[in-house]
Amino acid sequence: MRISRSLKIVFIVFAFIAVSFSYYFYQMFFTSNVLNGKDKVYTDTVLYIPTGATFQTVKDSLEKKGFISDKASFYFLAKILKYPENVKAGRYLLKVKSSNIDVINKLKKGEQDQVKLTFTNIRLKRELTAKLGAALEPAAQELDSLMKEPAFVSQFGFDTTTIMTMFIPNTYYFYWNTSAKNIFKRMHTEYKNFWTAERLQKAKDIGLTPVEVSIMASIVQAESQYQPEKARIAGVYLNRIRTGMPLQADPTLVFALGDFTIKRIYFAMKELESPYNTYKHLGLPPGPINLPSIKTLDAVLNAEKHKYYYFCASEALNGTHNYAETLSEHERNAERYRKALDKLNIR
Repeated sequence: MRISRSLKIVFIVFAFIAVSFSYYFYQMFFTSNVLNGKDKVYTDTVLYIPTGATFQTVKDSLEKKGFISDKASFYFLAKILKYPENVKAGRYLLKVKSSNIDVINKLKKGEQDQVKLTFTNIRLKRELTAKLGAALEPAAQELDSLMKEPAFVSQFGFDTTTIMTMFIPNTYYFYWNTSAKNIFKRMHTEYKNFWTAERLQKAKDIGLTPVEVSIMASIVQAESQYQPEKARIAGVYLNRIRTGMPLQADPTLVFALGDFTIKRIYFAMKELESPYNTYKHLGLPPGPINLPSIKTLDAVLNAEKHKYYYFCASEALNGTHNYAETLSEHERNAERYRKALDKLNIR
């Protein structure tokens, strides 16, 4: 009778222990432990794990940012699941009140959340590399170095002056830890996707290569932000090229001068010796003066056919232009524009 009672007590004790451990293990695996504190209101948060990071690096980051409530359970489970041996770099969005098992599995499998990257209104290479470097793991300096490396850019069919044209402004999704070289490879793929057979034929029809289309589009974009006029402006430049006239595009001279605050071009400025000075050099400049939008690229590909050889900003100063077939007509338009600027004391 005593033995039976002792066995019952032992059974009850073991049962209690088993239930306790089962409850603890259930909590360790499945209860909310990440971004779930009582003293702070959490929101979904991104965890960045750099290339070459160790488990200690991950721990330091998690602790520094206070992501985990019960550190012991998280680290214990991570070791059981062999996460320390399987740390994968990347960008991971951690959801509020996530469980240990959900987060550890996500990190161990490398289930990254991509970066949404949009680049528009880019003028210089350093602006582009800064934009990419701020959004992705590779530093801007590394990207900039590749931009300037002739052997590297030549594999894509560009030189260090034209490589910018490979980057078609749009919205893209990248894995944060994409290498610098793979960023270029990805953009080359996007470039080839953009240049469809239809677009290539249109470029051929107007006598330009895809790179030349991009260069002209960069000038058109600098000339006007008013989309309905871009195809007409492109038509003017094509007319000049076909007849051997210099482009005389003010934006190329501004680019050459490197002062983008310039509002008016004076005759002395036109004497600047630069391959981008289209007052002194025939044809297109050697490279783009910005990254033209897809709409502007298509405007060039669908350039208007007309007899205009000149255009000048309208005296209304509303972003539109006056067009002319003859120089005398153009000079009258230009005089009205100069008077409008003088009236507002714009120098």
